[in-house]
Amino acid sequence: MKPSTPQAWRNTPPALAAQKPDLNQWWHAFNDPELDALVARALHHNLEVGAAIERLRATRVLSRSAQAPYLPSLGVKTHDAISPDTSTSYFLIGFDAQWELPLFGARQSAARLAQGHEALVQADVRSVQVSLVAELTRQWLELRSAQQAQLSLTRQRDTQREKLTLLRVREHLALASPAEVAAAEVELAQAEMSLSAPRQLINRHAQQLALLAGQPEPDARWLQPRPPPTLGSWQLDNLPADLLRTRPDIAGAEAQVLVAAGELGMSRADMYPRLSLGASLQWSVNIASNRKRTPSGNGIFSAGPGISIPLFDWGQRASAARASDHLLQAALLDYRQAVLQGVTQVEMALGDLEQTRLREQASRQAQAATQARLHALRQRAQLGLMSTLALAGAEVQAQQALQQADAASTERGIAYIALYKALGGAPLPAGAIKEAD
Repeated sequence: MKPSTPQAWRNTPPALAAQKPDLNQWWHAFNDPELDALVARALHHNLEVGAAIERLRATRVLSRSAQAPYLPSLGVKTHDAISPDTSTSYFLIGFDAQWELPLFGARQSAARLAQGHEALVQADVRSVQVSLVAELTRQWLELRSAQQAQLSLTRQRDTQREKLTLLRVREHLALASPAEVAAAEVELAQAEMSLSAPRQLINRHAQQLALLAGQPEPDARWLQPRPPPTLGSWQLDNLPADLLRTRPDIAGAEAQVLVAAGELGMSRADMYPRLSLGASLQWSVNIASNRKRTPSGNGIFSAGPGISIPLFDWGQRASAARASDHLLQAALLDYRQAVLQGVTQVEMALGDLEQTRLREQASRQAQAATQARLHALRQRAQLGLMSTLALAGAEVQAQQALQQADAASTERGIAYIALYKALGGAPLPAGAIKEAD
């Protein structure tokens, strides 16, 4: 049943292909202890994770009794009866024992069904946990990025304000035209307007983090500006075959194959007679009688085999068996498709991550060049070779270059998150998956 997968990732950068470090907690690559603590807390307090784990507990409880229909059962029943001539009434109590023999693969099929249903719910738990970690990390990264953008835009606004002040002084000295002052006022208003976007994003991301962490409102320390987490050195040690173990959708597709195989076995077992062993003990007590002498307290015991033979049902059972066989083949094809889709998503994510790395590298080079130019212009201004007003434009350009570089870093971090989500989230912390009692 195991489909073939590539021996290695096609889009893995050459520098990463030969190294295999241990990355059990992929978000640690951002080197942010606050993020690490938040992920650990969310895995234990997120409501969707809790609900998924409760569903897993319920499934495991039902799985323990999957073989119960094929074990001996004992029941007791009571009722009253009146003789046909209405002369005597009785109170009857009976004990019945029944054991249906699990023949023709019924027991094995029931076990496959229980195993498949449990694996399916377990894959759902894993999917919720993987999505939670990826979404929480992305929201945290975008929150810090928005805070950094707000700081950068605030500095740009302050620079525009200083520029406007200088132009008004020059206008008062007849060294600047009213049009130049008006243009500076427009630039200042635009800088003020641009601040609303990061403020809106900060509020949105903080509230999303609170939701993911299972709390009604964000922590106050989240709203304190911090530098965005930087993606440190990381390596990829997962081979394509590891997708069969880590991706929840592939695990879910494999569970669907088990369920389909179990249903096929049950439908085939229904084609054959059902054999059982039974025993019964009945005891009666006389309640009332119109006769002077009526026996009371009689008991009787019976035991023997039972057989139920399906003779003719217009082909319903045969059709159900053929349909179950087709559904099993469909589940196998879905499983192979899930593997291929997983490999494709990882290859695309690897390619995206490499391109964002190159964009980040180019943006940092542009930022360094802009900063070097600003440093040179500041030296000229100190020597009196250029005015402070002329320096304001370079200050704004430097801030914009820094903002673009930070945005490229955030884009690379998001691509990194998408990669590990495509890989199935990588192994989660040991305490993340709660045992279902």
